[in-house]
Amino acid sequence: MNFEEFVLAASVTDLDAEPRAREHADAVEFRMDLASDPLAALGDYDGELPVLATNRAAWEGGEADDDETRLAELAEAAELACVGAVDVELQSLTEGEGDRVAERARRAGTTVVASVHDFERTPPETDLRGLLESATDHADVGKLAVTAEDRGDVLDLLAVTHEFASAGERVATMAMGEPGRHSRAVAPVYGSKIGYAPVESEDATAPGQYDLETLARLVDELA
Repeated sequence: MNFEEFVLAASVTDLDAEPRAREHADAVEFRMDLASDPLAALGDYDGELPVLATNRAAWEGGEADDDETRLAELAEAAELACVGAVDVELQSLTEGEGDRVAERARRAGTTVVASVHDFERTPPETDLRGLLESATDHADVGKLAVTAEDRGDVLDLLAVTHEFASAGERVATMAMGEPGRHSRAVAPVYGSKIGYAPVESEDATAPGQYDLETLARLVDELA
């Protein structure tokens, strides 16, 4: 997965949901931290869509508490043929052991996404720019998910997205929460390379997500 073009990822906690995602998704984001035996599930996976593996830390909104174990699992996942990309928190890449995951991923030809999530606010534009700059420096794709309090926050995020995309950087951005919900459909117009949606709305893994069919339709109509 090179993310040169927009990729719509169906966020799933069970890879058995992949057949229901095929009609609208380009990939599946497998939330390893929400699965009971994620490596076994990946080993048994025989779906058609490539996997973006995420093993989200509890300190960044996920459910994986043991950093050493979750990063070791993510590194192992990165070497599997079905996994086209892995998501590693930027903080893990800069302050923890995430760089080891990135090294193993690159040796296997697996794309690395460096992610940042802010569940409380949208930082000022200068900070958004700094976060994406660091993320794109440390990985193939820089992902930034913030929480919008109003439409002005979304405008700031879209402006920075456009700036980086115009400079040839691969970024994925979205504003969480109801005020930023529309950003999930609009951000691809400004250069965001990854969108996330649950197959069914009740299975959302982040605030403000559209269901997969709806987001696919909106993105297509706005393209």
